[in-house]
Amino acid sequence: MIIVLRPHASKEQIDQVLHEVEVLGYTPAPIHGATQTVIAAIGDERTHANLESLTAFPQVESVLRVQKRYKLASRESHPADTVINVDGVEVGGGKFGLMAGPCSVESEEQLMKTAHAVKAAGATILRGGAYKPRTSPYEFQGLGKEGLRLLALARKETGLKIITEVLSERDVEHVAETADILQIGARNAQNYQLLIEAAKSGKAVLLKRGMSERIEEWLLAAEYLLAHGNPNVFLCERGIRTFETYTRNTLDLAAVAIAKKESHLPVVIDPSQGCGRADLVISLCIGAVAMGADGLLIEVHPNPAEALSDGQQQVDFAGFQKLVASIQPFLQAVNKSAA
Repeated sequence: MIIVLRPHASKEQIDQVLHEVEVLGYTPAPIHGATQTVIAAIGDERTHANLESLTAFPQVESVLRVQKRYKLASRESHPADTVINVDGVEVGGGKFGLMAGPCSVESEEQLMKTAHAVKAAGATILRGGAYKPRTSPYEFQGLGKEGLRLLALARKETGLKIITEVLSERDVEHVAETADILQIGARNAQNYQLLIEAAKSGKAVLLKRGMSERIEEWLLAAEYLLAHGNPNVFLCERGIRTFETYTRNTLDLAAVAIAKKESHLPVVIDPSQGCGRADLVISLCIGAVAMGADGLLIEVHPNPAEALSDGQQQVDFAGFQKLVASIQPFLQAVNKSAA
């Protein structure tokens, strides 16, 4: 870390800071300028004490980090792209993952129709919510264990891998019995106990960005999963909350480029949640692919008007086929192939 002292700090004040840096486990290396002194604190700031508390000294102007706080998620520790293998389906690097299915599992007929339709269009992973976190307690909360049973049936019938959301650490074990990928939703993006339990499951984890979460916080949440022994982590941008009301959320496509620059983990985009409007989904998918995303998480329903949750943002089967066709030229342009 770098400690910047205020101009004209006295020798006694400088010595006080040098001593405190040593007490906190670092080796101080002062650089004396004409009017100002800067101290380089040599040591691993990710495992040593946080020196930002030194700003409590009146002679300290600021403390700056040099290393990334997300040690395992960063490209500093892992320069190459991570490729996640989900039981034979690879995502990351040059492999593009297409995940699609209904927002909520509503019935066997609805799920089976959707599973067959998205597979025929090119999807390799079936999404579907068995447990649904809803803003209102009176809205459809999902079928729970019955939804998991139907997802398992869909996998058996179609061969599609399953991604579904887990809401609580107490549910991780039984959701992991069905899911190939555990989804951590935006509302639980910083539920660290849930992240730890999900990591311990051994299943791949898709971590959505919280609706008001900074990118560093998102990467640090991923660090929890990696630090607890699970290397198979997807980052998922799903829109953030801003002042804009034209869309449900604001899909942050810049976050794709930043996450790809900062981290080696695959980045997936959920444009359905990202805008809340089915008519914008294809455009956002094209943008995400062009920005370098490694996969898409799309909401698809046989009849969106009859959906029990978020029908306004789900595309129908014809819309999904059009979407898959629309992104092909852009996948070729960024040298990615379908998983």
